[in-house]
Amino acid sequence: MAIDMKAIHDSQRTLVMGVLNITEDSFSDGGLWLAPEAAKAHGEAMMKAGADIIDIGAESTRPGAKRVSEADEKARVLGAVDALIPEGAVLSIDTTRASVALAALEHGAQIINDVSGGQLDRELPHVVADHSDCLYIVQHWRGWLAGAAGNVPDADTSRYEHGVVNDVYDELMRQVDAVLEAGVQAEQVIIDLGLGFSKPGVEHNLPILAALDRFNAAGYPVLIGASRKRFVGSLLAGAGVTEPDMASKDNVTAAISALCAEHGVWAVRVHDVAKSRDAVAVGNAWREYANA
Repeated sequence: MAIDMKAIHDSQRTLVMGVLNITEDSFSDGGLWLAPEAAKAHGEAMMKAGADIIDIGAESTRPGAKRVSEADEKARVLGAVDALIPEGAVLSIDTTRASVALAALEHGAQIINDVSGGQLDRELPHVVADHSDCLYIVQHWRGWLAGAAGNVPDADTSRYEHGVVNDVYDELMRQVDAVLEAGVQAEQVIIDLGLGFSKPGVEHNLPILAALDRFNAAGYPVLIGASRKRFVGSLLAGAGVTEPDMASKDNVTAAISALCAEHGVWAVRVHDVAKSRDAVAVGNAWREYANA
């Protein structure tokens, strides 16, 4: 049965996007789902736990990560796509390469999640434009994180001259304008505020979360990816938790998910689907009651 991507784009409840990292070195679960059968099993488990979307990534963007070859990324992604599409999955492909995006779409994926927001591979927005039934997540991007991907990063990417909220908003809207000029339709676009990308600290990320209403007002669905980010651990440390583990980070992520749902974001991208599923359900109900 065909999936109604317009209904997903226009969802009135906050969706849960489960993270499927098919990499050796992702910061929280690198190597766990690298084998095709493990990736399939984990994707299915997240769907059963309540994930509305599975986000497949085969290249880490953490600081210090090295780029995988185009061939390896494509093979990993297509293996997972081919395994999960028959299960009825809605699949988002976390890639910055046009060739990987094109192959994944041709194999049935429905969403492209581009952390570079159209800036790293200028052909990627054109691929999306040629597939008008897919969605395109445009993330705020100032370049690779320090030490990432084998490139020399800009040491000043976390400086925001006009304040982090103003600069992120203006820069992200310019990125959206650029992909629209490349032929992407406005109804395909979802925006991601890029938590943790050129935003290492609590002082960068909390102001953005506090400004969700401003980003919502831009007219595009908003995706939030706070799960297990460094600032989440910093929040715990600031609260007196000296050695936060993954479970406590997932608890904080779930709290952020509930707040995001209460503010009407489109989706939250998380590693622990079950915790955020429950949290989002509360946030959705809260928003519905408040708006009644």
